Amino acid sequence: MKRIIITTLFTLSLCLGCSSEKSASSNSLVIYCPHPLDFINPLVDDFKAKNPDINVDVIAAGTGELLKRVESEKDNPLGDILWGGTVTMAKAKIDLFENYTSTNEVNIADIYKNTEGPLTRCTAVPSVLMVNTNLSGNIKIEGYEDLLNPALKGKIAFADPSASSSSFEHLDNMLYAMGNGNPEKGWDYVKKLCANLDGKLLSGSSAVYKGVADSEYTVGLTFEEGGANYVALGSPIKLVYMKEGVIIKPDGIYIIKGAKNMESAKRFVDYATSYDAQKTITEKLNRRSVRNDLPPSEILLSVDKINIINDDEKVVDSNKQKWLDKFRDIFTSI
Repeated sequence: MKRIIITTLFTLSLCLGCSSEKSASSNSLVIYCPHPLDFINPLVDDFKAKNPDINVDVIAAGTGELLKRVESEKDNPLGDILWGGTVTMAKAKIDLFENYTSTNEVNIADIYKNTEGPLTRCTAVPSVLMVNTNLSGNIKIEGYEDLLNPALKGKIAFADPSASSSSFEHLDNMLYAMGNGNPEKGWDYVKKLCANLDGKLLSGSSAVYKGVADSEYTVGLTFEEGGANYVALGSPIKLVYMKEGVIIKPDGIYIIKGAKNMESAKRFVDYATSYDAQKTITEKLNRRSVRNDLPPSEILLSVDKINIINDDEKVVDSNKQKWLDKFRDIFTSI
């Protein structure tokens, strides 16, 4: 019998410096964020230290859930910022976000410039495979093709791409990589991968990297930082940059249209893209900076050693919902 595992998306409110009474005011800030808490906490703590006049609330959940929340609240926004989620996912809902150019835009690398208005890039995120070396044994895992090994059936962690931006980016990546640049030719691979998932589909990015780290799965399809944090801690984890090709996509920070705490939101966007915050992101939080004035991470694989491929952003934007529907149809029909 087919098993579909949907782990519960966590929604956590972190109140930092908040009074017992919540009220929208210029010295408040409500952030919706899908990032791991290990990423959120150091940066929000630092922002609070630099801006002690601002009370910060963080609502943490998956990107898909948070986007739905922003959309449902568009007539009365309860959040001020969506911090996280790939630009691809945000662009599909661009009307929900406010135009703003950060004070650091001059130092953002050309390929990550905010040319749209509401979409400020924050970090650069490659899709990777996260492997538990205690479980993988002699199984070769160098790329997407290796995930079709029968020995990995039911041992692959992958989240629902409609709920997880990192999983949607993997879907995009595999379509282009396995279709040799033509995403429509990548669907045969997706069908085979879905069969090897053995009816298991997780509900969010955190369920993937935690599942691999906790030895529930041998390999997971995730984003770089999700696995790199465990590597940095000395866990039996290795990152694999798919030999068939890796797409590196930026995620962003977006001010919600009509935000009640607009000035606080702008200050946080400026903070998140500042030299100091981006230096912390690179040196301590195992993500890649979007700035052009910082050295690369010492932990993450140099980009010149990754087989980087590109997608067609316009094709991805126009086909996103169709691809999500097609993936769901394939997964549920196996």
